[in-house]
Amino acid sequence: MTAPDVTVVVAVYNTMPYLTACLESLVGQSIGLERLEVVAVDDGSTDGSGEELDRFAKQYPGTVTVLHQPNSGGPAAPSNRALRIARGRYVFFVGSDDHLGPEALERLVDAADRWGSDVVLGRMVGTNKRYVHQAIYASTEERVDLFDSELPWSLSNTKLFRRDLIERHGLRFREDMSMGSDQPFTLEACVRAGKISVLADYVYYYAVKRDNAQNITYASQFAERLRCAEELIRFAAGLIEPGPKRDAVLLRNFSWEVAKLLRADFLDLDASMQEQVHRRIRELTENYLTDAIIARLAADVRLRLLLARDGGLDRLRELVRQQSDKLLPAVTVVGDRCYAHYVGFRDAELGFPDEWYDVTERAAKLAVKLTATEAAWGRDRALVLTAHSRWAHLTAEALRVEAGDVAAVVSSRPGGPGTVVQAELAVDQLLAALPSDGKRWQTKINVAALGGAASASLRAERRLAGPRRLAWRGSRCYLVTPSTDRKGQVLVTITPITPRRIIARLARIRPSAGK
Repeated sequence: MTAPDVTVVVAVYNTMPYLTACLESLVGQSIGLERLEVVAVDDGSTDGSGEELDRFAKQYPGTVTVLHQPNSGGPAAPSNRALRIARGRYVFFVGSDDHLGPEALERLVDAADRWGSDVVLGRMVGTNKRYVHQAIYASTEERVDLFDSELPWSLSNTKLFRRDLIERHGLRFREDMSMGSDQPFTLEACVRAGKISVLADYVYYYAVKRDNAQNITYASQFAERLRCAEELIRFAAGLIEPGPKRDAVLLRNFSWEVAKLLRADFLDLDASMQEQVHRRIRELTENYLTDAIIARLAADVRLRLLLARDGGLDRLRELVRQQSDKLLPAVTVVGDRCYAHYVGFRDAELGFPDEWYDVTERAAKLAVKLTATEAAWGRDRALVLTAHSRWAHLTAEALRVEAGDVAAVVSSRPGGPGTVVQAELAVDQLLAALPSDGKRWQTKINVAALGGAASASLRAERRLAGPRRLAWRGSRCYLVTPSTDRKGQVLVTITPITPRRIIARLARIRPSAGK
């Protein structure tokens, strides 16, 4: 019997009705049934998945092979069992709740044959709001380097592998890991591969987030997540020599698998488990978190991991609590930069630099989200706009409020759950900024923060109509009107008052003669 070009391995556990769409996408591949082998292993399903597999095996006897086994607790064991009987020149792994584009396998195999690739990635997208890292799929590339690309952020096994590579190096899935077991397999395959290629010209793979959110990654327990994070880091460290190449892989593990253990659900653990998590993460950071990795971490992740390494549990709890809050804590503004008072800020004992607390972009986006609540007239012919921010630590020096080119005088004070901001626009300055044509002039009120790091129009949640005010500039009279448009944007309109306008106005309001 001629060997198929590709064997698709499907590990199955309770994935109905998604399994049907998965299998239909496989037997409908443009590569054709004669070049395809599907090996599906039912890992003790109880929802009818096993029966659905048998139905497809009966309908496609020369293509679909089904094996049944008691539940093993994860996808590794069924995947390894399928590999033992795979006959294809290439092997592709698909989640049993996911599905492929109709031409996926044909395109992948053709590329591998044409380029002599050992591993080929086809563009993957998420459905039902499932997150899939996209950077590696920016463009089609005949050759990518594991250590000098975005590939470490895309180490799932949903790729095309040359079977000779798998068998030559004895690559198998870690059956002691209930989650993340595909990462060591994929990482070693990429380390051993002669060539890795990427196809970005077509949607090859649709990763589905189930409506019940029961994908194995979503349903895993905290202790197992911690253990698997440790296993992933130790496996990578054992496979790759210390240096930039290892750092490129461990950057992903510390950023995702480790840092995600220190989010809001960490606070829900009992004290003894929190202590254990802190101790074990501290050991990982002490042993494997290099200065080169630290320099490339996102600011919030860097702070979390280094406080776990250098600080106590109470301070770590407080930082996790602070970072879980959508609003920022108190800040220090230095020039156009903004630094959050997270745990350890300017703590001489820890010695963390201010740059690690820089939240300028986030603070700016938060600062410009003002809701106008009132427009009134103040002293010295000033239009006073009052607005509210949910951010309790917003300071006036972080803001610039403008009407056209005219800057307002901004002040702030605590008010309600947040901050009250007042912006005073001098009417004399508004009149001086009028265009020379003497026509009606209208401008939006714009709010900018921290040197322009973010800006937005000032908006009101309801119609905002302040009293009109007559104002003179020299011998000319103007009507100044604050208002809002249909989108809630706050406007200032300045209309010149001329004899013709007065006559026209009187004509509209005075009854016509003879009536």
